[in-house]
Amino acid sequence: MTADALDWAVDHMCVTFTRGLEPAEVFTRYGADPARSRLLDADAASDLPTGQFAAGTVSLLRSVRLGEWTFCVEEDGVIGSWPELLAVLSRGTETYSVLSTEGLAVFQHWRDGECLENFEPGLEHPRPGHPSPWWDRVQEALTEHGDSGMAPVVALVLDHLGLTLDDATLAAPLPTLTLAEDDAPSAPRGDSYAGEGPVPPGAIEIL
Repeated sequence: MTADALDWAVDHMCVTFTRGLEPAEVFTRYGADPARSRLLDADAASDLPTGQFAAGTVSLLRSVRLGEWTFCVEEDGVIGSWPELLAVLSRGTETYSVLSTEGLAVFQHWRDGECLENFEPGLEHPRPGHPSPWWDRVQEALTEHGDSGMAPVVALVLDHLGLTLDDATLAAPLPTLTLAEDDAPSAPRGDSYAGEGPVPPGAIEIL
């Protein structure tokens, strides 16, 4: 999978990849009712009221299963990067999350409710002080592809998982719905934020 085929992943998106769950279960763990999902292509999905065009903060979620993994692409939102959501989403399985929005880029890997890696890619950020096997691979991908946003990181994850998720796939009809941030899994937020490294075990309540 090459970054050149991933214009959708350059910026302003959040995507999760979760092993062994159906899209309906992924939507449920996000806090959405899967019965509300509709099969919409990218153009039709873009007409749904989200972000500043909706009451409150609303994300657009599109999801489908590819092999053993189900991805969920989020536009106009960052719910897929929240530790509360990722603790729920990865329960009994594992989840990768890649966020790129408003100048913030975050890579996360969770397994069974525990954060294994969490860092902000980019040469301006120091290497994490904790074990981070993805750090060098992510940095190398970003250096090689230059100004391509987080698309090289998404391509790296796709290659690792053996998946293809190019622009044509995202343009096709996919199960689609909207989700308000108030309906997503949440817990009282502490003093940390997504870029400060792994969440200590036990710091997140698994819902």
